[in-house]
Amino acid sequence: MRVLVSGGAGYIGSHTVLALIAGGHDVVIADDFSNSKPAVLPRLEALSGTSIPLYGVDLTDPDKTEQIFVEQPIDAVIHFAGLKAVGESVAKPLEYYRNNLDSTFSLLGAMRRHGVGQLVFSSSATVYGDNAPVPYVETYEPLSAASPYGRTKVMIEHVLSDTARATEGLRIAMLRYFNPVGADASGQIGEDPQGTPNNLMPYIAQVAVGRRPSLTVYGNDYPTADGTCERDYIHVTDLASGHVAALNHLPSMTEPVRAFNLGTGTGTSVLQLLHAFERAVGRELPWEFGPRRPGDLPAYWADPTRAQTELGWHATKTIDDMCADTWRWQSENPNGFPD
Repeated sequence: MRVLVSGGAGYIGSHTVLALIAGGHDVVIADDFSNSKPAVLPRLEALSGTSIPLYGVDLTDPDKTEQIFVEQPIDAVIHFAGLKAVGESVAKPLEYYRNNLDSTFSLLGAMRRHGVGQLVFSSSATVYGDNAPVPYVETYEPLSAASPYGRTKVMIEHVLSDTARATEGLRIAMLRYFNPVGADASGQIGEDPQGTPNNLMPYIAQVAVGRRPSLTVYGNDYPTADGTCERDYIHVTDLASGHVAALNHLPSMTEPVRAFNLGTGTGTSVLQLLHAFERAVGRELPWEFGPRRPGDLPAYWADPTRAQTELGWHATKTIDDMCADTWRWQSENPNGFPD
């Protein structure tokens, strides 16, 4: 298929582009580079050995979105594009609602006009809210979220569900996952957060490479094995293969919309991840305990059984794999992608 990947120059999108090409699909990228850099494209082309059409457009613009579908014979869409920083979404809620919802509306409108009936949506496990039992399962309701970012994911899932049920032939897979980490084994592409990293792994990597002085571990008195928070980390290449598996599964879906958890099914604590990264680097890293952060839950992870059973997908990479690949990327690209 010819697949439009919105946000295809971003962290998860770029790895999914490689997985799609390796799986025999053609790819078109749409990305406005608000959270990515153009330098990723030549690296993707070198790694894949193909030329990849790129549209540097803001998908909240319906006319620019329409132009992609006019010029390219799109068969399916994988939708990553969107603002994603939880803290920033609290400070700028209107920007997040406008960007994340409007881009989805533009894509759905263009898909309808051009008869494109297959969509994979990059959702988030944040849609389970704070009260769902662990491990999270796809049947849990009602969906909720504690931030404007998370609420955009909840809203988009409702929009997609309603649209799929009202549109003959439309099939949508909504993928929920937690903490993507790691990098391509080549060391040529990886996570390159703009400004201060919001997530643990890239922060540790920047400490290891000398960009930040030390790591603060927030809280050591949670009801977990070592007192620090536990999360479901998933290697980004496993995550990319999950998107391809979902795409390939769409034609055989018997219902119009289906949610899938992508995860390892186990929790890893902050200290376990830190010490695994120290093993990858080969030395101890500077860190200290700090007070709990408001809103942090002790432990949560996904039940990936549905994805394993219906998509034939499962995570293969270990925490040590995730740390080794992240360190290879960060050490070879200490300042991320060039501007």
